[in-house]
Amino acid sequence: MIYDKHIFICTNQRAPGAAKKSCGEAHGMEIVDAFKKRLKELSLPLKVRAQKAGCLDICEYGQTVVVYPEGVFYVGVELSDVDEIIQEHIVGNRVVKRLLLGQRSEGIS
Repeated sequence: MIYDKHIFICTNQRAPGAAKKSCGEAHGMEIVDAFKKRLKELSLPLKVRAQKAGCLDICEYGQTVVVYPEGVFYVGVELSDVDEIIQEHIVGNRVVKRLLLGQRSEGIS
């Protein structure tokens, strides 16, 4: 594997008036930039890449971030969640349960 962790952040932008939400309009690039900046500041002993992604097709749950190789989908991600995802998931190998797709979609807290 090239990276120990690979973070994809949806930055898809839909046309005005589209039926689905658009992560790119919400704050997709701001979140990409926040991940990149924080990862650079931390100088982790891991190979980690954060990058923008096109539509991940779960728009109804809000801003989406997926971390590989685990394939963990985080939804409803805000700028304030970036540090927690990095510290817990990237550094600590612990899933941030409150942001998990299954937790949000099933109404479990």
